[in-house]
Amino acid sequence: MKNAPITRRTLLATSGATLVTGASGLLVPAQAQGVAPTQTMRGGSNNYRPGAPIVERIGGGGFWMTGTVRRAGDGAPLAGQRIQIWAHTTEGHERDERSHGATLTDANGEFRLEMPQIVPAFGQAHGHLAYDSGEFETVFLRPVMDSPNDTTLAAHFVLQPA
Repeated sequence: MKNAPITRRTLLATSGATLVTGASGLLVPAQAQGVAPTQTMRGGSNNYRPGAPIVERIGGGGFWMTGTVRRAGDGAPLAGQRIQIWAHTTEGHERDERSHGATLTDANGEFRLEMPQIVPAFGQAHGHLAYDSGEFETVFLRPVMDSPNDTTLAAHFVLQPA
């Protein structure tokens, strides 16, 4: 069987990707060699409270903080990882104890925690998240919402062993 010809369409569809000829002779994108760890974001640890309790939700809810946690290198999902979440919301400031809570990742490395609507603080609607359990290096994230009217915000962690 001969190799498939490289056409303009093939090049456009795969631009930026390295191509490898597979056993079938078809061109396929090369696989990633490794997943880089997430770097701590400046300002992410602002108003952090070590040991915030694991909760079903923060306050009255209505807003969803979601995300994933994966291992650096192979990108495998990490189950049972503790993620702390806090923010300035319609029910409290990010420094208030009632504005903090933690959740655990599921078998797919995904987390989800309901909380009150995030509102702008210092001109930006943003959340704070932390991985701080000790098995992996501590990471603080501070994602900014596209609009203060959004009702969800996602953050993704790639962790490396401590």
